[in-house]
Amino acid sequence: MINFKLNSELDYIELIKLLKVTNMCMSGGEAKQLVDDGIVKLNGQIESRKRAKIRKGDKVEIFDKTIVVE
Repeated sequence: MINFKLNSELDYIELIKLLKVTNMCMSGGEAKQLVDDGIVKLNGQIESRKRAKIRKGDKVEIFDKTIVVE
């Protein structure tokens, strides 16, 4: 499990940006492809919006890893 602390000045982070900053992918293009391929789940549901707003308390799953946003 990866704990990601959201900057206190921000209400959210976009899904593809979260995937990049947590090193789940090497580039924005790769992040977009992972979302397009249906590999990324947000709170247990497949997420198809590349720029979905990820907020505190959300859980993002990719492959066998979980990112918890704090």
